[in-house]
Formats: sequence, C-alpha cells, structure tokens
Amino acid sequence: MKKILLLVDHSSEFSRCLLRGLIRYSKDFGPWIFYRLPSYYQDLYGTKGIVEWAKDWQADAILARWDQDGTNLLTELNIPVILQNYKNKSIYFSNLTGDYIGTGEMAGNFFIKRKYKNFAFYGNKDVVWSRERAEGFRREVEKVGGNYYSFESESLNGEQWSSRHIELDEWLLSLPKPIGLFACDDSFALQVSEICKIKNIRIPQEIALLGVDNDELICNLSDPPISSIELDVEKGGYEAGRLIDQMINKERKTPVDIVIRPIRFELRQSTERYNIDNEYIAEIIKHIESHFTSEINIDGLTQIVPLSRRNLEIKFKEEMGTSIYQFILQCRVELFADLLLTTNRSLFDLAIESGFNDSKNISRIFKKTKGYTPNEYRRKFSKLEAKRQ
Repeated sequence: MKKILLLVDHSSEFSRCLLRGLIRYSKDFGPWIFYRLPSYYQDLYGTKGIVEWAKDWQADAILARWDQDGTNLLTELNIPVILQNYKNKSIYFSNLTGDYIGTGEMAGNFFIKRKYKNFAFYGNKDVVWSRERAEGFRREVEKVGGNYYSFESESLNGEQWSSRHIELDEWLLSLPKPIGLFACDDSFALQVSEICKIKNIRIPQEIALLGVDNDELICNLSDPPISSIELDVEKGGYEAGRLIDQMINKERKTPVDIVIRPIRFELRQSTERYNIDNEYIAEIIKHIESHFTSEINIDGLTQIVPLSRRNLEIKFKEEMGTSIYQFILQCRVELFADLLLTTNRSLFDLAIESGFNDSKNISRIFKKTKGYTPNEYRRKFSKLEAKRQ
C-alpha cells in the first residue's frame, strides 16, 4: 500500500478540491494511505525535521506547498515530490501549478466586454500565482488602452488587518469610478468588499468585483456576493495522483508540471453591471440578460425604449461593439457552456433550455466561440465527466 505524505493546507476551497481529486484517484487505483503532517511540525523542527519524519514513516511520495528555501533537501529522500506553487516554481521537482497568466487574461476580457475603461488588480505580494495573474490581466488592459491600477499586500488577517488596511482603504478610495477590479483570489476579493462596505463604495455600481477559486463560502459572505473564476482544481488533484503513481512505478522519471486551468465564471451580484452611459441601451441589455432563453426580436425591444429599430441597432453597436443578435447569441452560448459543465443532460435539452430553437447548428456555433465541440468541451472541463472516468 502506497504511503503519501501531504504537506498542504486543507482550509481553503482550492485545497479541498485538490485533495478530493487526489483521494478520488487513490480510490480508483489504490488503496493509498495519506498522512497530513501538522503545520506546526515544520515550525518546530524545520525542513530537516520533515525530511527525517518522511524517512522514518517510509513515505512513497510527497505532495507539498513549500513557501521557503530548502526544497533541495527533499532530494535526499529520493522519492517522487510534487510541489504546489506558492512563492515560486520549483526547479527540482514537478510543479502543481496553474495557467495564472491565462486566468488574468480571462478576467481582463471579462471587464473589457462589459465596456470598462478603468481596471484594477489587488494582489498577494511576492506570490507567483498572484504576480502572473496580474501580468495576464495587465496585458489585456494594455491591448485596449485601458487605465490600469494595482496594489499588493500580504494576506491581511488579525493584527495585520487592523494595522495595514489603511493603505488599502486609501487605494480603493483613490481609484477612478466606475472600475473593474480583479482580486488575485476570493479571500482578497472579500477584503475589498468589506472595506467598500465600511467606506460606502458601492459594488457593482462603482467597483465591479471579481475573484478567483469560486469558494462559495467566501463569495457568499460578501454583500453583494462575489463573482469568481472557477478553476479545474479537482481534475488537477486527480492528475497529481496519476503522476505520483507513474513516478512511484518508475513509468515517469523526469519532473513534469500539472497545469490547473480556469474553466468558467460563476457570476454573482458583484459584477451585475455594464459600464454603459446610454440608459436606453443599459435597459435593453438588462432585458436581454433576463429573457435571452425566450424568443427575442428587435421590434419587440423597441417597445421597451423610445428608439426606432435603426437607432436602437446603431446605438447598441456603438456602445457594445457588437450587434444585438450577436449579443443574444453570446448569452445563449455562455449558458449552454455552463450547463454542459454542471449537468449530465443531453445536448438537445441544453440547447433548448439555452434559447436555441433546435440543436442542429449548436455544435458549429459553439466550436466557433469556444474552440471545442460541445462534447469535447464537456469531456475536457466537466467535473461530472471526470468523476465517471
């Protein structure tokens, strides 16, 4: 029976999803024995103490989050090691990492599509996943000539929160409004939400707020609840299990990176706003987002606002950079994509529920938008699909 030593946190949604994937792999191909060494052990005995404990326990592999120097000491064990990236990526071992830049790009495009001109990033200082998310976000903002603002701090809690929040207060108050703010993770997004509540900064009217990890507890502690980017973490844990198995069995000898990718937005009230000056177009967008699964025609939309059909089409294109038809189509495709990942129902049923009259053209439309056919997309990203594998 293989013995896996875990040196990872289990308090966050990210860590719990990761461990669920790892344990699921062990159930499919084990059984394995896991032991999570308490965090205080490292404080008491240091890196050398961990190495000695792993030797005594005769661990077959280690999955660890390593925040400090000394990872090279783990080479003494001569067993497979996968390190969960925190401050830097390992040059000695396999990395459990992420498409951090891609996540930042995804966040940037999210706010760009909502027509924001001002963009802000709030990040965790000296941490690789925050640094690279900021880089991807900034790149997309620069492409459209947007105004970019950033602020970094260490994770604020306890005494740090009471003594260091003043700088964050001042930064949030100084930002031009309205602005799209991307936080490096949901915990940092919650810090922003808490300060905005104290300082009477309105979310989403003044600051539209987006986090990462889709930690439902944290996101729903906020008022309003926080929108977040969901990552394919459980699949990453499963793949970490597969890699550990291959390395223990000598099927793979060289380090390899497991990349956890962003898959979807979980939209909540913190981003329920487009940065649109024209009140009539804002009203049309609100109506479309509430009714796009039903039949919508432009003549019917002209009954909502005092604009002719031609004026409505022209002004909508000016504000949104796309036609009304394409906007409706985009809403339907996004719902269809979300249903693919969260249900096991047939493509026909999902197409009808998403507002398509039939399912004949959905594969072509979906692939043009997402780069995958619906079945490919479901196989690649769905948690439900992964559990059947």
